[in-house]
Amino acid sequence: MKTFDPIQRLFRPASLALLLLAVAYPASVQAKYPDRPIRFVVPFAAGGVADSTARIVADKLAEKLGQRFYVENQPGAGGITAARTALSAAADGYTLIMLTNGTAVSVSLFEKLPFDPVKDFVAVSSLGFFDFAFVTSASSGFKTLGEFVAAAKAKPGALNVGTINVGSTQNLSAELFKTAAGIDFTLVPYRGNHDAEVGLLQGDVSLVIDSYSVLQGNIEGGKLKALASSGASRSESTPDLPTVQESGVSNYDVVSWNALFARSGTPPDVIKTLNAALQDILGDAETKKKMLALGIEAKAGTPDAIEDRLKSDIDKWRAVIEKAHIPKQ
Repeated sequence: MKTFDPIQRLFRPASLALLLLAVAYPASVQAKYPDRPIRFVVPFAAGGVADSTARIVADKLAEKLGQRFYVENQPGAGGITAARTALSAAADGYTLIMLTNGTAVSVSLFEKLPFDPVKDFVAVSSLGFFDFAFVTSASSGFKTLGEFVAAAKAKPGALNVGTINVGSTQNLSAELFKTAAGIDFTLVPYRGNHDAEVGLLQGDVSLVIDSYSVLQGNIEGGKLKALASSGASRSESTPDLPTVQESGVSNYDVVSWNALFARSGTPPDVIKTLNAALQDILGDAETKKKMLALGIEAKAGTPDAIEDRLKSDIDKWRAVIEKAHIPKQ
């Protein structure tokens, strides 16, 4: 015969309530993301375009999501230092990292890259895209990039082209230009942007490939002349500047980018929250204007889109590095 236990009857609803609370608790915690400050690791020193982009985005994310997003600069070759920092943190969305076109280059440029950007990180969204400018001195005599190509074909190896260090996206863009245009020139690597600009002004090189914003002062001052931009279509920041393709070099397309990633294993709801916030932020006219002043076209996208871009750029720059016989670091 079943006995009546008033104590058991009393506690049965309470036990059920506790069970339901235990099941619901993780979801409620997740729904509160973010409930504390978020670290945004940037693989570049403070003051550059990537850093400035990160700080614009971080400030806007803080406004949107109600928590502080603080930028932590972790410069180092190949983004290795920044990647190690991000991968040492929990996969909970409270440590994010900027990956760039340079990350795709690093996969083939380094003998042993201690992280796999495709497997170790998950994309949140693109942040922005930017072209490189092909710039000559005002006294060079070249009025178009087509004229430079013709001169290079007439005297193979005679002209000098400057970029920053070997293995940089600018440097590899020059290597790709050789192949696409079917020309030969002497590639001169400089330690930094300023050195390359000085080399161009002094006539040591006939052309420099770099971000337009880096050379903008002397372009607007009339000492330098921009001949073309590197993307397949004209940049919003330089709409009057023809592309390399418009200048007669078919199939040339170089667009650099930066994007927000998180450690693999980060909950999908966190990625969704961040992506939705970035869609709003990067579509905002004020944000677009601020980033365009840096030469960056602000643009959010789906996680799949930027992951696909990362993979395709890894393949693209691997082929350029191998063809140019650039030694691994």
